[in-house]
Amino acid sequence: MMKKWFTKHVSAAIILLGIRIYLGYTWLTSGFGKVTGGFDTSGFLQGAIGKSQGEEAVVQAWWGSFLEGLALPNHELFTFFVMWGEVLIGLAMIIGLLTKTGTLFGMIMNMAFLLSGTISSNPEMLILGSLILVGGANAGRIGLDRYTLELVKEKAYPLLKKIA
Repeated sequence: MMKKWFTKHVSAAIILLGIRIYLGYTWLTSGFGKVTGGFDTSGFLQGAIGKSQGEEAVVQAWWGSFLEGLALPNHELFTFFVMWGEVLIGLAMIIGLLTKTGTLFGMIMNMAFLLSGTISSNPEMLILGSLILVGGANAGRIGLDRYTLELVKEKAYPLLKKIA
């Protein structure tokens, strides 16, 4: 009964809209600040790698090895992905376009930040993102997902039936 309300009812869609806008605003402002502020991931990555060493390590050794072996040598690419990923995730969530996809990528970034030893608002954002994913299509009901889903049903399903 609760699942049906959360995934189908308009009042749940309104609650999910509020969560979506809050998360979208948080991602968008964070990303915009990075894009306009000369953000670089190398310092963050070096700090996380440092937290993976010693007896008081906060970051798991395997994650520190990943950061040291892959992320740090390619920090320019990771800088680009973090900055623009946050902006695009924020926009997607605010306008309700590809809501579940944007939420999933946001949650992956939250997990990466947590694994790197940064608590901040990441646990809260993971919990709220989980609610959006559980809400399913209802999370984007008040947004562009509603029209996108109708377009996909109208155009893509008949095409897929012909191919299969």
